[in-house]
Amino acid sequence: MKTENKVLMAQARETLKGNWGKAVGVCLLSMAVAMVLSFIPVIGQIAIYATYGAFMFGAALFFLNLSRGKEATVDQLFNGFNYLGKTLGTYLLCALFVMLWSLLLIVPGIIAAYSYSLVYYILVDEPNLKPLEALRKSKKMMYGNKAKLFYLGLRFIGWALLCVLTLGVGFIWLAPYMQTTLAKFYEDVKKNFEAGSTGSMDTTNTTETTPSVTTTETVTVSETTIEQTV
Repeated sequence: MKTENKVLMAQARETLKGNWGKAVGVCLLSMAVAMVLSFIPVIGQIAIYATYGAFMFGAALFFLNLSRGKEATVDQLFNGFNYLGKTLGTYLLCALFVMLWSLLLIVPGIIAAYSYSLVYYILVDEPNLKPLEALRKSKKMMYGNKAKLFYLGLRFIGWALLCVLTLGVGFIWLAPYMQTTLAKFYEDVKKNFEAGSTGSMDTTNTTETTPSVTTTETVTVSETTIEQTV
């Protein structure tokens, strides 16, 4: 059963109790690195794109560990550089697919972006996956969950407006709040996805062990199935 978005947000706030300092530190550090690189002509811009996937991996690792009650340290932000080639390939493929879908219309591009939104969390849990495999798994896991993630994002609009009123200072706390909530969202999607996969396997095993029926019964069952599908 899917967990309601408001519950995921409440869980995130509970997780951040006593951990706000390092969560804010991770977000500030990643922004600081990006800002420094942006001031370097040409090479800095290339470095930003080349390391984007690595930092996304590191952030996913940190906030997943935080969400799971494991040790979460600021240096985990740089853990993605151990998989620099893989994270770069993942970022490039993701950007390419989103761009290609966007050529059709804006909406397909947005849908594609939501479909691949879990890819770095997946790589954290399964670092042996190839970039394309991780993208495909993210797409499968997000099937039926894209609208839920969209509505989850809407819940942060009010908080973002309040942050604007504080001249942007509030975003220092909003960013880790959103990241922790996204980690909770991934955990919930993963739990239901794995439960569904296990259920499918159980159904398959039951079907394989079911005694065969007569030809007449098979035809009847097939006709009923077709009618239900239509």
